[in-house]
Amino acid sequence: MPGVPPTRFAYLGPEGTFAEQALRTLPAAATAELQPMAGVPEALAAVRTGAADAALVPLENSVEGAVPVTLDELASGEPLAITREVYLPVTFGLYARPGADLAGVKTVASHPHALAQCRGWLRDNLPDAETVQTLSTSEGAAAVARGEYDAALCAPVAGERHRLADLAMDVGDASDAVTRFVLLSRPGPPAARTGHDVTSLVAYIAHDRTGALLEVLTEFAVRGINLTRIESRPTKERLGRYCFFLDCSGHIADARVGEALTGLRRICADVRFLGSYPRDEDPSPVMSRPGTAEEDFAAAAAWLAQVREGRS
Repeated sequence: MPGVPPTRFAYLGPEGTFAEQALRTLPAAATAELQPMAGVPEALAAVRTGAADAALVPLENSVEGAVPVTLDELASGEPLAITREVYLPVTFGLYARPGADLAGVKTVASHPHALAQCRGWLRDNLPDAETVQTLSTSEGAAAVARGEYDAALCAPVAGERHRLADLAMDVGDASDAVTRFVLLSRPGPPAARTGHDVTSLVAYIAHDRTGALLEVLTEFAVRGINLTRIESRPTKERLGRYCFFLDCSGHIADARVGEALTGLRRICADVRFLGSYPRDEDPSPVMSRPGTAEEDFAAAAAWLAQVREGRS
């Protein structure tokens, strides 16, 4: 809801998750009601039903890639709009009940992405331990506190909140791992362009003709628009049917981005616009072809208007 700060935020809970940590970086969260949810579908359902104004959920990780449940939720069901993204450096610790030691750890609980990001460390230090998947890293810590498992991979805030002792810190295989979270609300007009934006959408390609995906990519390439992410997910209709999640540099208010989306709408079976919103990190420099800057599109549009009015 552009212009109206959310007062009720849902997020992937329970308390102490990286999602809560990311959410608390938003100024509006300092005075808002924060609602931890059992999973991503529950957090987004809270927005769709009006129980929350917005929800912060993980979208992708620099080590493990996309979060499938988030993509599936965005591709189907009542549409939602991304209004913001948050990049959060992720640091994992191994936590257990006070008095425990590394030798006594037989089970390690955490979210699947966390287990995957610490796979090498677990193999080298706890080769015989059984890994158990939980809905979130914080839920893993809570389960350890309840005595269900021996140790959990989680954020330090979760370990502290559940009064656990750290057995090892910085156990992630990649020291510079980052998770990208997105803030979602019910659809409305996108926020004003900042010149430092990203646009997200889902393209449902036409499967009855050759080169359909190439046609989609061409709509961006011919306009010099940089695609920063492309991810395929099955449509769940039948084997071999996919939709594509696309992130591109720019805002829907930009002439070239607007033209590209118009072109997609003509050639795709369907297009779901997910939002245009400010970037949370500096993009890598990208060389653009001559004639594809926003100013070039504006000048070309002005020339066409003159021609149509007989002033060429």
